[in-house]
Amino acid sequence: MKRSKRYKEILEKIDTKKEYSMSEAIDLLKENSKVKFTESLDCAIRLGVDPRHADQMIRGTVSLPNGTGKEVKVLVIAKGPKVQEALDAGADYAGFEEYLEKIKEGWTDVDVIIATPDTMADLGKLGRILGPKGLMPNPKSGTVTMDVANAVKEVKAGKIEFRVDKTGIVHTSLGKLNFDTDKLVENTKAFVNTIIKMKPAAAKGQYVKSLYLSSSMGPGLKISKEEIPSK
Repeated sequence: MKRSKRYKEILEKIDTKKEYSMSEAIDLLKENSKVKFTESLDCAIRLGVDPRHADQMIRGTVSLPNGTGKEVKVLVIAKGPKVQEALDAGADYAGFEEYLEKIKEGWTDVDVIIATPDTMADLGKLGRILGPKGLMPNPKSGTVTMDVANAVKEVKAGKIEFRVDKTGIVHTSLGKLNFDTDKLVENTKAFVNTIIKMKPAAAKGQYVKSLYLSSSMGPGLKISKEEIPSK
């Protein structure tokens, strides 16, 4: 892979073979962020699971204590009074037929879709559009619910969804690099602890194999095993 001059300069200042504490890694990423936008703190955690087996599929949500720093656009698919309830809670868009039509026409300019159970039969027909973009609501992630107000508030406050990929790695963003270091550490620990609690009984051997933190445009720094809870 061809690396940019900026990326090579960063590599000269850090030791990618060293193991860091979370705070050390975050401070180093902050010091070496030289792009013209605020980068995110990205996390990659490699797990000792086989996602091909349903009983080892890691998927869930976590509410980051300090939010994501990102303005999340939320669409709620609902009927009747639930539409106004969603809008009052802070949803960017809410409705039923008009938004189903927009999605059919290719509109997906949102980050999260929340739906009430009574709309899923119709929304499910749009799976070929929403599925590949990760936008299809799911009861396991709390995005299929009658309590649309609470769901909207949680997403706006920093609730994120994650899912292990086919290689056994979970990737997610945990906030912006302009957050205080201690707040990013809190977010990271909240995410890691959630992953630890989800360890499936079928997973054998070492569960958390490695944890890396990186900036949006920078190299990954390996986090010391001492920083990762064993249970």
